[in-house]
Amino acid sequence: MKKKWFQYFRVLLVITSFLFVSCSNQDKSISIYPTSNEPKVNFALEELKSALGENYVLLNDTIKQKQGILLKVEPLKNLKKEGFSIKKDKNKISVIGYDAAGLMYGSLELAEQIDLYGFEGIQEITRNPYMEMRGPKFNIPLDVRTPSYSDASDAGQNNIPVMWDFDFWIDYIDTMARYRYNYISLWSLHPFPSLVKVPGYEDIALDDVQRSTGKWNELYNLNGIGMGAPEILDNPEIVKKITIDEKIAFWRKVMAYGKDRNIDFHFITWNIFDYGTGGKYGITDKMDNEITKDYFRKSIKQLFVTYPDLAGIGLTTGENMGLHGTTAEDRENWAYDTYAKGIMDAAAEMPERKFTFIHRQHQTGAKEIAEKFKEVIDAKNIEFLYCFKYAKAHIYSATEQPYHEQDNFMEDIEGMKTIWGLRNDDTFYFRWGAPDFVREFIENIPHEVAKGIYFGSDQWIWGRDFLTKNPETPNQLEVVKHWYQWLLWGRLSYDPTLSNDKFSDLLADRFPNVDANKLLSAWQQASMVYPVTTGFHWGRLDFQWYIEGCFSHPKPAETETGFHDVNRFITLGTHPKSGYQTIPDYVNMTLADDTTSLKTPLQVSEKLHQLADGALETIKSMDASKNKELQYTINDIETVSYLGKYYAHKIAGATYVALYRETKDEKHQQKAIDELTKALGFWESYTEKALQQNKNPLWTNRVGIVDWNQITNWVKDDIEIAKKDE
Repeated sequence: MKKKWFQYFRVLLVITSFLFVSCSNQDKSISIYPTSNEPKVNFALEELKSALGENYVLLNDTIKQKQGILLKVEPLKNLKKEGFSIKKDKNKISVIGYDAAGLMYGSLELAEQIDLYGFEGIQEITRNPYMEMRGPKFNIPLDVRTPSYSDASDAGQNNIPVMWDFDFWIDYIDTMARYRYNYISLWSLHPFPSLVKVPGYEDIALDDVQRSTGKWNELYNLNGIGMGAPEILDNPEIVKKITIDEKIAFWRKVMAYGKDRNIDFHFITWNIFDYGTGGKYGITDKMDNEITKDYFRKSIKQLFVTYPDLAGIGLTTGENMGLHGTTAEDRENWAYDTYAKGIMDAAAEMPERKFTFIHRQHQTGAKEIAEKFKEVIDAKNIEFLYCFKYAKAHIYSATEQPYHEQDNFMEDIEGMKTIWGLRNDDTFYFRWGAPDFVREFIENIPHEVAKGIYFGSDQWIWGRDFLTKNPETPNQLEVVKHWYQWLLWGRLSYDPTLSNDKFSDLLADRFPNVDANKLLSAWQQASMVYPVTTGFHWGRLDFQWYIEGCFSHPKPAETETGFHDVNRFITLGTHPKSGYQTIPDYVNMTLADDTTSLKTPLQVSEKLHQLADGALETIKSMDASKNKELQYTINDIETVSYLGKYYAHKIAGATYVALYRETKDEKHQQKAIDELTKALGFWESYTEKALQQNKNPLWTNRVGIVDWNQITNWVKDDIEIAKKDE
């Protein structure tokens, strides 16, 4: 963490009267007694040493300890797995972890407190993890021949080489650990040729890493089909020369490093794909192919044989499987014959090892899954978990979600545990940060059946930044660029009681030249533009809505371009838990002179104005000239505020268009024209500000090419729609 100059002074001042050691040459050093040599603890110890600067000394004799910092593992009754306590007793500070992971988190907390408040500000604290599993959903582009869902995109193509860069994984894993994530789920359509040598199918293993230089289609099948098309595979570029044995060594090293930071790895797949096999051995994507079944079963087992630190696997019975005229029972039978038998083969061969098996409920039911996978569920060394797409594709919509209720999911799993999927297919360009929203969202998740959460995207790969013009740190990690968003979801998933005061202090530490409380407020207000807008204009799946471009796949947009015009703002419904009224319902209510408890479209418009205006007013006086990251942050807040003003005027304009069509009252038409003209002005301000620091256009795999300059022309067309006498 960055440190303010006065913090050094404060620490040194306190040290003169606090925690001395007897050695004359170290009489101004703080003694640290680490009683654990676990790599997890050593990682946090380095953070603690960094917070102290050079003012520390490591000691081992804890028997004589009367002062200093004690780090120890002790499973106290008030602690759970990964929990910790920080206690003060005169000149002695004890950090106690239930286990090594808890001690790591406790030591990270202490380092943070020292960094933020100095020694006099150290507070006693006891914490246990709220969510047991906390991790990212990471669509991983391993190779053009073994793609993830997200490979047909700029994010995918730019990040294929990154996935084979160990320095990336060091930084990524360290960052995830600091934010309190404890696992990483890597999602792929068919990763095995890039990861393992499968007995009997050795020829399939891929030597080298490739990506395509061919001309890609803008949109590919939304089920992951067609990514082995000739235009893709016939134009390869070798980005890394690496044998399969070297790949195996690489991923063993990555997983081992993750284990040293309390981070497990899981590979999760969609099904059934045969990418990378090249049709060898008679393997196809047909479910009745016995060779394919054998290959998949052996691939699953070989993953665990090859990677001793791999924690688990997961699957989806859907995507390509449902296109062959199969039933849910057919798909589950196939999954049992392949994935279930594969992990049970591994579990039988390694009875002392613990395995995790994640079955995503998708295009099938929980009861059917439980019935078919009973043998896996009952296995002593296999933990069976469900996975449910909790917020569909847009967590930034409402803090309460209805889909598990609609599917009777909690009743059907009968007390078993699930990982709740939190899909962020909303924020790619701009830095997001609303702690109040995240806290409320997490607290509303059904905790009684929660094993944990994953947070991520299908449209985006959180590798290295490739969009920023003239960045302070070229090709910085996305989770560093978007550090606040990722920190909020990680830290609040571990501890939802964490207050905004702590986040304000973290902002003050990172940006010492601005009022942190004002920055937190402005950032939160601007960020709420996302859920207010998407809660009102609700396209529940990723391809149905992308707020930063007012765009989607053409079909759900009901336009040839994919732009959501004023007509679509009239017809598209609201989020079921948003508390917002649709435009048609508002028109009918108005004409009937009725009332509603819901927020009307015009009230939603006003809310967006309040948020945007509040953020813009707050940042007006902030001087970011001495900090480039702060410049980009404030620029993002301003940019998103203009986007909020655009949607505020557009929602109002759409409302008046709808009123005019029913009443033929020209005053409604004129209001619509006025509102949509103002919307155009703010869209132009939005894009102008966005283009100051971001590249354009952006090719995404779910909605196609988003070109802000082109979209401007479609924004203008909204005014013409309002002028028509319909």
